[in-house]
Amino acid sequence: MQKTLILLKPDCLDNKVVGQVIGRFEENGYVIKASKMLQLDDALLREHYAHVADLPFFPEIAAFMSSRPVMALILEGNDVIQGIRDLLGPTDSHAAPAGTIRGDLGTDRMKNVVHASDSEESALAEIDRFFNSEEVFS
Repeated sequence: MQKTLILLKPDCLDNKVVGQVIGRFEENGYVIKASKMLQLDDALLREHYAHVADLPFFPEIAAFMSSRPVMALILEGNDVIQGIRDLLGPTDSHAAPAGTIRGDLGTDRMKNVVHASDSEESALAEIDRFFNSEEVFS
């Protein structure tokens, strides 16, 4: 069984589609192992987005992602990392086909409803970044 980190972004909460998104995850057989709401601060955003933190558009990402609390989840399931990415569709919501979460609920490249880990390595690092072991249930 594989685990992945999910962040339900500010637009997901603002547009009141959290239940729809989680429902799609559950309908596809994925199990919630942890969940919490948290306010992302600058230090956590710089760590999470280290690969783009020095680029000119990072302040826009940081402002959006810290504009309200987000919901963090750990999902578990067979091939959950690729399965979730398939459910989400491409990062740019305009390019995401109808029937995917981003295609149905996202509005652009940044306001795309959900962040999901893109590999086993990033999933492990991101889970450790957002959750401590006492917050994860078996």
